[in-house]
Amino acid sequence: MKLRLFFVSVLAGIFAGVAAAIFLFALAMVTDIRDQNSNWLWGLPVVGFLIGWIYHHFGKEANLGSTLILDEIHNPRQPVPLRMAPLIYAGTILTHLCGGSAGREGTAVQLGASLTDQLAHFFKVDALERRNLLMAGMGAGFGAAIGAPIAGVIFGMEVVTVARLNFSAWRECLVASLVAYGTTVWMHVPHTDYGDISIPEFSLGTVVIVAVSGILFGLTARSFVGLTHVVEHFQKKWISYPPLRPLVGGLALIGLFAWEGSYRYAGLGLPIIQEALRKPSEWRDSFLKMIFTALTIGSGFKGGEFIPLVFIGATLGSALDFIWPQQFSLLAAAGFAAVFGAAANTPVACTIMASEIFGAEVGAYVALASLVSYHFSGAHGIYRGQRIYKPKHRRLMSLLLRGE
Repeated sequence: MKLRLFFVSVLAGIFAGVAAAIFLFALAMVTDIRDQNSNWLWGLPVVGFLIGWIYHHFGKEANLGSTLILDEIHNPRQPVPLRMAPLIYAGTILTHLCGGSAGREGTAVQLGASLTDQLAHFFKVDALERRNLLMAGMGAGFGAAIGAPIAGVIFGMEVVTVARLNFSAWRECLVASLVAYGTTVWMHVPHTDYGDISIPEFSLGTVVIVAVSGILFGLTARSFVGLTHVVEHFQKKWISYPPLRPLVGGLALIGLFAWEGSYRYAGLGLPIIQEALRKPSEWRDSFLKMIFTALTIGSGFKGGEFIPLVFIGATLGSALDFIWPQQFSLLAAAGFAAVFGAAANTPVACTIMASEIFGAEVGAYVALASLVSYHFSGAHGIYRGQRIYKPKHRRLMSLLLRGE
């Protein structure tokens, strides 16, 4: 690794870490404000129109979000616009202030990649180096926001192409992700503590239950992706003026919140995820969170899908208590990783993430659930800019039969 590229990777990690830290502090602040006064939910249509209007008039290429970053990795044309960082930051904060059901790691990924690309342009790196740095920026933002730096290393290499790890960028991803995480620790970012889970003794029955649960997790991820795309397609078909789409989505969300009554599905829902790991959840939690999130993201609100998918997966796994009494927490941890891993086509990164968060003991079970989930989720996921290296089932057969 060239000394100059190492230096740029360190800077990319610092930028991603600082951006993630500032963002997480701001997100915690607006979440507290909303939790103390649920009337902020009534602002969803106004905030939705404001986000839509700003992106319509000033977003330009930044409207594509993560798709633009992945497109630039595959087919470099021009630098990722710096405006992406402040736009996604402001859009996500406003979405969460008014209770939109969205995530945060998608924002951190865009922040990390867009800031890293400014460094790549400033230091005049070549096309291959820029490609690797963009992957490093994405992974650094992801790992810094979650508090899982090794998962960030793998995420940067795995998210670009379905069924393939891009090892050419491993040095840049390793340096940037570790530095980004170290920066958040230095800035005293309070990463979420999900607590400990109990691990049962190994048995064939345990393996079968985890594998079958993985099928359900994969189908759930597939349903979420499909539902989000349906909402987006419907909005574009019937509403020609883009700023009106999140306004209409905001009105629909208000109606859903009023009908549901508890506001349990507003914002990130981190307490519900923690609760799902401590006691069995109800079936309605995963289903309703999927509806709220698909409507939020599909209508044009900002924030990403990671935490909502973690919510869906953890509560779904926890609700399987009737199949496997007293071991719901393991299935909740498996769903925590497997649903997002399937929807994002990043099962390896999410297996490592779960091991970093819950301990290495869960690794084998989560790996099994994630692998099965990944193969039942379909070819396309939440990141439209991903390229398919090889269909999932063909890739699996290659690995099993030829050891490729």
